[in-house]
Formats: sequence, C-alpha cells, structure tokens
Amino acid sequence: MAEIILNLAIFIIMIAIALGVYRLVKGPTVVDRIIGLDLLTLVSIALIALIAHISSRFIYIDVALVYGLLSFLSVLAVARYLERGL
Repeated sequence: MAEIILNLAIFIIMIAIALGVYRLVKGPTVVDRIIGLDLLTLVSIALIALIAHISSRFIYIDVALVYGLLSFLSVLAVARYLERGL
C-alpha cells in the first residue's frame, strides 16, 4: 500500500513539473515566468523530501529547508525589483 502511495506521489510531482515548465516557457509576462519558476522550486522541495523518505536519509530534509528559504528570498528580491527596482 505504501508503495502505491509513493508511486502516486511521484506521478503527481511529475505532472506538477510539467505544468511548471509549461508556465515557465509559455508565460506571456515576466510575472508568469516567475510563478512558474517558484512552482518548480516548490515541487523540487517536495521531490527532495520524497527522496529523503524513500532513501531513509533524513539529512536531505535540511537541504530542502535551506532550498525553500533561498527560494523564498529570491522571489521576494525579484518581486521588489519588478515593483520599483533595487
């Protein structure tokens, strides 16, 4: 049962990656592309957490947390730049 749930989670993550890449490439505005990039970082954090669970190496959770913090700060910096410049 747990293997079915893990396979379903991987499938959902792959769909989210495809949607994020589509928004990143096809986005008509810069804001749409930033949203696509942010979606890809969030999905990659979920993928890192899933890999940590599958491999039973929970040190990867720390990597996912740091990556999430850096992603959040970078989106804030880009939003500020787009709003009025640095």
